[in-house]
Amino acid sequence: MRILHLTPYYRPAYAFGGVVRSVEGMATALAERGHEVTVLTTDALDQRGRYQGALDEMIDGVRILRRPNLLQWTRGRLNLSTPRSMKKTAASILPSVDVLHIHEFRTLENLLVTPVAQALNKPIALSPHGTLNLSTGRGALKAAWDRTLSPGIAWRIDQVIALTERERAEAEALWSRFGTRQRPIRFSVIPNGVRLGDFNRPALAAGFRKRYDLGDAPTVLFMGRLQARKGVDVLIQAFKAAEVASSRLLIVGPDEGMLPALKSLAGDDAGIVFTGYLRGDARLGALAASDVFALPATGEGQPMAALEAMAAGLPVLLSPGCNMDEVAGCGAGFVVEATVQAVAERMKALLGDEALRLKMGGRARRLAESNYSWDKVAENLENLYFGLFN
Repeated sequence: MRILHLTPYYRPAYAFGGVVRSVEGMATALAERGHEVTVLTTDALDQRGRYQGALDEMIDGVRILRRPNLLQWTRGRLNLSTPRSMKKTAASILPSVDVLHIHEFRTLENLLVTPVAQALNKPIALSPHGTLNLSTGRGALKAAWDRTLSPGIAWRIDQVIALTERERAEAEALWSRFGTRQRPIRFSVIPNGVRLGDFNRPALAAGFRKRYDLGDAPTVLFMGRLQARKGVDVLIQAFKAAEVASSRLLIVGPDEGMLPALKSLAGDDAGIVFTGYLRGDARLGALAASDVFALPATGEGQPMAALEAMAAGLPVLLSPGCNMDEVAGCGAGFVVEATVQAVAERMKALLGDEALRLKMGGRARRLAESNYSWDKVAENLENLYFGLFN
């Protein structure tokens, strides 16, 4: 099968941003199953820079086509691409494509490309990646978009692929506001995945601990963008309130405006370590060196960082906003409200009990193996694509 993935940005392995890692994971896994996979994207690297590599290249069996952004500042300020020649490129590719799979919902890429696919009678699948809810950011812009532009895109889509049952319910409610069409739209649930072999790298732990002077201290890891909805401010306060002697809180991720306030909140606590942006082996080293993963976030779809932490054998401390209630059900960690007191209590329990950490970490790894491998996700996507022709 020939599959075209359309996404606003696509960066090299282990970049920050769950959508990027999700698209990369599914595209690579589908290519490994023998499908011909192309990703059509932009040259956005992050909020400030452009990708400096080739605009047409093969990565792990996937062809990546990047179109230049006309205005880079809209990518940074509004999280909105302005791709040049995107429609023309899509028109040259889509005649030989079986399925168009679009990522995120409210994008200029979708406005440009979905009409071309519809005219060619190509089935269109959408992965919203947890972005449908207005609470995930840019609420006013999303609401305006839904009043004016969303119905036209929504009526072209044949299949919405939610990450969780909660997201499926959100999608069904949103689509009901857009009216009806002759062909019914389908809603399904396929979670994110991880490449399990990437996260069994214990040899990276010693070097990482030495680099950041962690010693033998039990360490809590936060990994994500430093922005309000990730709850990193709550996590810092909870770590200080837990008062576990000789423990560490490792904060890994790029700053999106919160770093000065977070450093002020941390004060002179030597146990709180800011690493900034990490990628590749450095990022895997942070997972290998840590003992607990914590993410008291709101408005998450299904956080890739939490899945990767489980694949690395870490017990996870999550909020209900992470949409991973199964963690508590199988004893792979705790799901608590994103308050300082609740997070501090569970953090203290984990940091103070190595046996509990090891038991929960083992369950976390098994949960990742059974539910969240990219191999299984790709198989489910493959079946879903074939179903679009029935």
